[in-house]
Amino acid sequence: MDAASKKTALRMIPYGLYVMTARAADGALSAATVNWVTQTAFEPPLLAVAVKADSGIHAVVSETGSFALNMLGKGQQGAAFAFFKPAKVEGNTISGEPFHPGETGAPILESVPAAVECKVVETVALGDHHVFVVEVVAAHLNKDIEGRPDDAILAMRDLGEKVFYGG
Repeated sequence: MDAASKKTALRMIPYGLYVMTARAADGALSAATVNWVTQTAFEPPLLAVAVKADSGIHAVVSETGSFALNMLGKGQQGAAFAFFKPAKVEGNTISGEPFHPGETGAPILESVPAAVECKVVETVALGDHHVFVVEVVAAHLNKDIEGRPDDAILAMRDLGEKVFYGG
């Protein structure tokens, strides 16, 4: 397979950007920007979320079996970049973003348009990213969404011409 063709073709898959947050059993918080997310079923509402297998967020979610997926909205590039680095918790902020605990205890970012809380039902441990198949157990709308909901999400392409993930 031609490596350049593979990379270009796979980078054509559109990605939204999300901040995955979780609370460890000891109370420590973890967070990371993720983008390999898709809905897989309506009833029950299931998602598939791929997470780098050696990441801190993967370890916490594997331990606790739950997390929040905070949907970044248009104009939230700064938050996307902030969570590319290890999260810093100060008071009621995580990497500078105010939050409150959700029903599962996972942090819900107050600046995002929406968030869902998830419980892991299956883990597919293949490759350098593992796929968590999760059930959505709570949903939060922090602001009214105008127009199509899928137009409100911050997309990978919104981060600039040279920012890619995948391929």
